[in-house]
Formats: sequence, C-alpha cells, structure tokens
Amino acid sequence: MRNINADLRVIRTKESIRHALVELINEKGFEAIKVKDITTRAKINRGTFYAHYQDKLDLINKCEEEIMLDMSKITKKNFPSVIAALETDTQTLTPFSLTVSLFEYLHINSGFMKAVLGPKGDLSFQTRLKEFMWETLYGNYQSSFIKEENFLVPGQYLASYMGTAIIGVIQQWLESGGKESPQEMARILTTITVNGPYFAAGLKK
Repeated sequence: MRNINADLRVIRTKESIRHALVELINEKGFEAIKVKDITTRAKINRGTFYAHYQDKLDLINKCEEEIMLDMSKITKKNFPSVIAALETDTQTLTPFSLTVSLFEYLHINSGFMKAVLGPKGDLSFQTRLKEFMWETLYGNYQSSFIKEENFLVPGQYLASYMGTAIIGVIQQWLESGGKESPQEMARILTTITVNGPYFAAGLKK
C-alpha cells in the first residue's frame, strides 16, 4: 500500500509540475521561466522538483520525450492498417485509424502541445518532432509503404515538406481551439497528405 501511495504522490507531483510549466509558458514564455516560478506555481519545494528533474530543460525534454514515446507506440500499433489502406485505395478520403488515434492523443494533451509548439514554447521541439515523425511514421519499418528507392525527390526534402506541413496543420488546429474533432482533423490531414494540396483545393480530380 505504501508503494502505491508513493507512486500516486509522484504521479500527482509530476502532473502539478507539468501543469505549472504549461501555464507559465503561456504567460511569460519558456525562456523567461525560472525553476522558482515552477515550484511556486506547483506549490512544491525546490527539493521536490530536483528529486525528479535537473532543471527546466530536463523537465521539458522529459515531457516532450514522453509525448513522442506515446505517439511512437500508437504508430507501431496502427501502422499496418495504413499500409493496407494505401495498397488498396490510392486516393482515399477515409481517415486512417492511425491518424485518428494520433489526433485523439493530441486532443488529450492539447494544453501541453499548444504551449510547446506555440511562439512562446520550445522552438527546438518542432525540429525534434519533425525528425521523430519521419523516422517513426515513414522510416525504420521493413514493411513501410514508402521506400527510399521509390522516392521521386531527395528524401531530405520530402521529409522536410511532410514534417513541416503536418506540424503546421496540428499547430493551426491547436491555436484555433481544437474546434474540429480528432476524426474530422484526421480526415482533413489524410485528404491533404495522401491526395495532395491541389486535390484538397479542388484543383485536381
């Protein structure tokens, strides 16, 4: 029982710290935040903070790594269905189960994602997220539908275009208050990504 209670206290403490971090990023920006600001907002002492994190950079890095690890797990679970859909329907408008699951996860973590991807957040996270998305969604899979030998353009440009475009869609959704459902956002992103922006704009049938 003691271990369970201790674990619950750790979980609650980390949640309080993360919540404080998000609030402070929105208020003053990540660069201006001090550890003292976080401990004061989370109503904990500095010793408690340092029991879990080295400094504010360690805190935000661990939060971001947790997000990317969870997204990686979602991708690995749903990726086979994406390949099957692309092999049978090259102009699909039906959102992939993977994309729906990812937007559902982003919706749950929308407060943190909006803060770190916003202008006051961690600018390096966008670069890390783009690299993660390419490696997780399109690389490191022997059965991946997208194979480097089939590329019509250099891989680094394709990766940059897709990563920037997808993150841009996510940022727009978060900044506008997440009005569309995860299912609708998955449909939007699938239409643009699979069929291309000209198709999405009604210029190509």
